[in-house]
Amino acid sequence: MLSVSDAEAIILNLVQPLDRQRDTEVVDLFTADSRILATPVTSSLDFPHWDNSAMDGYAVRYEDVQHSSAEQPAILEIVEDIPAGYQPQSTIQLGQAARIFTGAVIPAGADTVVMQEKTCREENRVFILAAPKPQEFVRHKASFYQAGTQLLPAGIKLNASEIAVLAAAQCPQLSVYRRPRIAILSTGDELATIDQPLQPGQIVDSNQYAIAALVKESGAEPLILGIVKDDPVALEKVISHAVAIADIVISSGGVSVGDYDYVDKILESLGAKIYIRAVEMRPGKPLTVATFPSPQSPLYFGLPGNPAAVLVTFWRFVLPAIKKLSGITESWESVFLKVRSHDELRSDGKRETYLWGKLHLINGVYEFHKAGGSHSSGNLINLAQTNALAVLPIGRTLILPQEEVQVLQLG
Repeated sequence: MLSVSDAEAIILNLVQPLDRQRDTEVVDLFTADSRILATPVTSSLDFPHWDNSAMDGYAVRYEDVQHSSAEQPAILEIVEDIPAGYQPQSTIQLGQAARIFTGAVIPAGADTVVMQEKTCREENRVFILAAPKPQEFVRHKASFYQAGTQLLPAGIKLNASEIAVLAAAQCPQLSVYRRPRIAILSTGDELATIDQPLQPGQIVDSNQYAIAALVKESGAEPLILGIVKDDPVALEKVISHAVAIADIVISSGGVSVGDYDYVDKILESLGAKIYIRAVEMRPGKPLTVATFPSPQSPLYFGLPGNPAAVLVTFWRFVLPAIKKLSGITESWESVFLKVRSHDELRSDGKRETYLWGKLHLINGVYEFHKAGGSHSSGNLINLAQTNALAVLPIGRTLILPQEEVQVLQLG
């Protein structure tokens, strides 16, 4: 049985990112949010595009105002008003100034902006009541970004700030990686669909809905294959189909050691190489990870059947794999924080244990509040509204209230 860290290392080593030549598509900027940039972006524009004012005030020559004070103000002639979006018509000469507004082009001859609050205007004259610093409130052309250099690197997720940069750089279309295709199937004779009346011994298959939601949140495309009964022939048919159409296949159930747990045997019959069969964690001990010899070589995750174990193993192992597959160049791994525990946390210490709950910000310090009720792997009710998993390492049986605990941040 593998440790959690060893299992994670094996999984991330198996994942091959999407190919930059084969697995990309061009999208409009309005639909590019949350996509992964496939090629670096450059722009033909400098930022700023020209020298411009960072303040409402007066554009002046520094040498005219360097000794100004309230007692002995420099008095300058106003020769032009320059609003934003206007091309200045004048060159500022000795003893002259231009009224200027934030974002407006600095006129020729001027090298400094005096903020409005340090001036007094009388008709076409302005009194400079305090000496500015040289080039104060002037944003120089190309000081933020120089045309022709890399604006954004490949392999980053495009969020609102990146979209804003790309819009300003006049990039209406982008090359992004396609969304990874994730096939999802549930196994078990006891499973019923969401709209099916339950018979004795049956439970609703909530796993496919949870996994599909998590896949969408990750930016990938879920391919729902539904429920497959505990029948080796039916399972082999569905798994073969999933392997042919997906980058990653996720099944839930059928990976333990029961008489009706067929997944591992079917994978081996299909020529798969199984790298992981069990992990030292609770919940989530039964975990199958395999690859196939096909050119596509999809990665197979056989998750446990219990709902809480499905979610925990997805957050811990599957999500980092999808991130790496998607073309993101770094930060695939799960995000852990050290926070204060509000509650007493217990484990038997035999396996790395995950307890779900919620992070709260208390007086500027994050605190983990354990979800109430049972933390059984079969109980998904108290998983609702959680946003973190507290991690108790092997050998640690107790964390007292107000002690530090490591948590896996979700979402």
